[in-house]
Order: sequence, then C-alpha cells, then structure tokens
Amino acid sequence: MAEWLYEEGIGEARAALIEHGKLVEALIERDGGDARAGAVVQGRLIATIIPRKRGIVRLTSGEEVLLEPIPPRLAEGGNVLVEILREAIAEEGRPKRAKGRVPAPGVKPHAGPSLLQRIRATGVPVIPCPAHEEDRLEAHGWSELMEEAMTGEVGTEAAALRLYLTPAMLLIDVDGSLPPAQLGPKGAKLAAQAIRRMGLSGSIGIDLPTMNNKDERMIAAAQIDKYLPLPFERTAVNGFGFLQVIRRRERANLMELLREDPVLTAALALLRRAERHGQGGAATITAAPAIIDLLRKRQDWVELLARRRGGAVILSADAALSLAGGHVA
Repeated sequence: MAEWLYEEGIGEARAALIEHGKLVEALIERDGGDARAGAVVQGRLIATIIPRKRGIVRLTSGEEVLLEPIPPRLAEGGNVLVEILREAIAEEGRPKRAKGRVPAPGVKPHAGPSLLQRIRATGVPVIPCPAHEEDRLEAHGWSELMEEAMTGEVGTEAAALRLYLTPAMLLIDVDGSLPPAQLGPKGAKLAAQAIRRMGLSGSIGIDLPTMNNKDERMIAAAQIDKYLPLPFERTAVNGFGFLQVIRRRERANLMELLREDPVLTAALALLRRAERHGQGGAATITAAPAIIDLLRKRQDWVELLARRRGGAVILSADAALSLAGGHVA
C-alpha cells in the first residue's frame, strides 16, 4: 500500500511517498513568492530576445519569466497573461528564470497548485504528520535522504553513485567493487531510485561501467524501466556504458533546492528538530552565527515555533559550530 506523509513545517512543507514501507519520493516546497508551475499570472513584456520567439516578462510580483513564443501583436511594454511551465531554478553562476507561455483563450489568472494539492491530486492517501506525533518521515530515512541530496553520494562500496549538477545536465557516475556485469544493473537500479527519490528531471546522464556485450547493457537498461515510473524517455546503453534519461522539468530538484542556500537549508532542518524536541515548552536553539542571524530576521518563524511548542524560544549563536552542528535544549 502507498501513502503520502505530509508535514506543514515552518518555512517549508514536506512530503514523502511511502511504498511497501520504503521512501520512494520526497518533495519539499519552501515559502516564497515565486510563481508555481501551473499558475497563470499577469505580467508585462519588458524585453525581446528573439523576435516572435522569446522574450522576458516581468510579473506583477517583480519576478521575471521567459516567454516562448511571443504572441503576435505583443510589443515591449504590453500586458500579457503567462502560464508558468517551469518554475525558477537556481544554478551556479546564473539562475534560470521561470519559463512560460501564453495560456489558452479564456483562462483567468490563478495560483499554481501547492505541494499539498499536488499530492492529493495523485489519488494516493495523504497522512498529515504533525510535530507532536511520531516522526514518521525520520523513521523512513528522511535525514539520510537529505544528506544524500546535499553530498551527491548514494550507495555503498559495492555499488555507489556520485551525482553532479551541471548547467547542461545532471550526471550520475556509477562506481563500485562489483564486476561490471553485476555493477551495471545494480548501478542502473540505484540511479533510477535516486532519480525518483530526489525528483531529478530534465536531461540526466548515467555513466555505467563498460560492459562486455549488448545483452549485459540491455539488462542494465531494463532496470531503469523497472524502477523509474513513466513518463520519461531514455536512450539505450552505448558501448561505453552511457545512458541518457529525459524527464519533464517543472521545478527544482531536491539537490538544487537544498544546495541553493546552505544556511537556509540548515536553519529549516534545525527548526524541524526544534518542533519535535522534548515535550514542548520553552527551548533554546544554539547554532552557527549565520543561522542565528537568519532566524532573527525571520521572527515570524521563531514566533510560530514558540506557538507550536507552547513556550518561549531563545536563540544563541556559537561561532564554534558548523552549519550542521546546531542543537536544541
């Protein structure tokens, strides 16, 4: 039986799809003002990049969106409705703007679906997980998955993955002590599972070990089909062990989301722990100065934590602590 575990956290919402007792998919939606995929929003064309093909629209929120194509008779400065196809994505060097198109005639402005609305739409039961109850996400390996997404390292010595974010594609390198004929299928299975767990999408390259013959390569490729749900497209495994997977890209994956702002990521993880610490009441959060500075700027988060705990929350900076070294007492 499958079920979604859902947490309405402080600063972010979290969801985990559990199938046969295992966490197979994790989703996080952070608080913020950027338009969600599926939204239809009002904006104004501020620049033409390629005539009739691509332009930049500034939404009423101030966010900039790539518009493809530019509708006929729309000139710079003109108002236009935009349907968001892909949310803004942080990339090293230059963030990717959100991408959109003109919606069908008659469509009115509306917000994109929230994380809770998206998981409800799957038809799988949704189980709320408030902080005062058992930590069901943690029981299914939530923290371990977050660590994998932050480090890009998955697996064991026998079969391991290293994941690399690049502007062109996400690369997954498969390595391990198993013989190539065994490592190929095992690595492909691990890669397919990691792609699903972390919401990896777009162009994904998987570098498997070089296998001796076509049959071995076909067995490895079949693991992708078995463990990665449709829709996706893939190539065959070539003679060098390389396979490419293409998945529709609507939003940042877990690696991009967590790595975009390590201080924010550490702060939100610490708030999650603080919600669950002890039996409620007053609490002291001790963390690296960067985290405490962020929390002092977000008094709304601290006040929400105090209400949920039923006691005052004290913030204490300790320069000797790493970002991951914060604790609650």
